[in-house]
Amino acid sequence: MKIKKLIIALTLLSVASMWSQTESEVELSTDTGILNGSLVLPNEEGKVPVVLIVAGSGPTDRNGNNPMMTNNSLQLLATGLAENGIASLRFDKRGVAGSTSAMTKEEDLRFETYIDDVVSWGKKLKEDPRFSEIIILGHSEGSLIGMIAADRIEADKFISIAGVGRPAADILREQLSAQPPVVTAMTDPILDTLEMGNTVTNVNPMLNSLFRPSVQPYLISWFKYDPAEEIARLDCPVLILQGTTDIQVKLKDADLLSAANARAEKAVLEGMNHVLKNAPEDRGLNIQTYNDSTLPLAGDLMETIVSFIKN
Repeated sequence: MKIKKLIIALTLLSVASMWSQTESEVELSTDTGILNGSLVLPNEEGKVPVVLIVAGSGPTDRNGNNPMMTNNSLQLLATGLAENGIASLRFDKRGVAGSTSAMTKEEDLRFETYIDDVVSWGKKLKEDPRFSEIIILGHSEGSLIGMIAADRIEADKFISIAGVGRPAADILREQLSAQPPVVTAMTDPILDTLEMGNTVTNVNPMLNSLFRPSVQPYLISWFKYDPAEEIARLDCPVLILQGTTDIQVKLKDADLLSAANARAEKAVLEGMNHVLKNAPEDRGLNIQTYNDSTLPLAGDLMETIVSFIKN
């Protein structure tokens, strides 16, 4: 009997959630094709704030998933925002899911391509009379992309979740330092050259996954941005969120971002990992949450975001 009552309660909760919001497909035309996304609107009277959600690195879709993992982190974020009277737009990155046809050749892709995409989505939202203010929220690599775009479109607020506070080349050096010395002896000179804006002609085949010639122009364009310098440019209110069990981005990155912008508010969420779920510090158990779409968002995440937006 108790189980039946629980099932009924969960069903009613799910139905109530659907009534509180509507989701529709939206498109953005670019020079290389159409980007596709989802606009979620709360069932509220009058204008509402809207959050432009920017996904992290790799082939990540609008829901926060990629071919190797399904956790629906960004979809859950959009749903939670709508339940609190806040609209959102999330989109498939170019080359991914509904935006597959918009992908350029790898040798033509630049970090600025992703920034321009977010700027264009932001301008589209700013022209929409249904919205009272535009907030850009960037997750992981999307944090750097989002903060640059927020400056360009003069967004009303900016939220960074699990964003790094150091240039990408420094992050790569740190990650590669765990490899045998023979590997770092090859990678360090390559990183130095790319940082100076020059390509490398002779790359050991074993390093092609990182430094193949066709990807080097993208790396050069990415390496020139320092997140601390970019977030310092923002005049709008800034919220920096970082989880304590994130095994990809460190607390010191949140500290660097916070120190760079006097207007920034920093919140450290106990037990939240990189995919915005509650997870232990144990690496194996932590990674298991990356592919579990049944897990809810970390406890205080939504409350912290909503409070920042509404206050």
